[in-house]
Amino acid sequence: MLMRSRVRGTLATRSVATGFVGTTAVLVALLVPGTAHAAPAKLSHASAVSRLNATGGIGLSSSGGCSNRNNSTCTSLEQVNAATISDVSTLRNASHCTLTITGGTEVGHASGTYSHWNGYKIDFSPTSCVSAYVTGSFTRIADRGDGAARYRSAAGNVYARESNHWDVTFCGGSTACTSAASS
Repeated sequence: MLMRSRVRGTLATRSVATGFVGTTAVLVALLVPGTAHAAPAKLSHASAVSRLNATGGIGLSSSGGCSNRNNSTCTSLEQVNAATISDVSTLRNASHCTLTITGGTEVGHASGTYSHWNGYKIDFSPTSCVSAYVTGSFTRIADRGDGAARYRSAAGNVYARESNHWDVTFCGGSTACTSAASS
């Protein structure tokens, strides 16, 4: 069964049986003046962890030993962008470094369009392997306002070296994201 509705003057068709639920749903991109992309596909915590486990060499560390997105002592991947998880796997495979995620989509991080909460940012432990790979492979750009040294990958992801972790904005190819994370 198909349902049709008008959204900002654009006809959108979707299957009532599948709706817009889950990461495998078919998304209909609505072309609205001033925008050129659909919202990023989101993953559940379990689905994100499963994808990372399939890559291997990627772990999660939580000071609270939990994954509740609404608890700042947890490390959650709930509602992370699918492209972010894909880019984490790419980082693992390209660097050959073991990665430990210490921050995801849980509360307690700075807000913004390209934020942790919105699924764009992941924090990693700053091992010597990860640090050497980032600083040796990516372009050094201006320090962030808080003094964190920043590096931009060819894919447009921005790595900021905070005091006790790498804070990475995975832009999924969005030039607007790369521009925002680089300024």
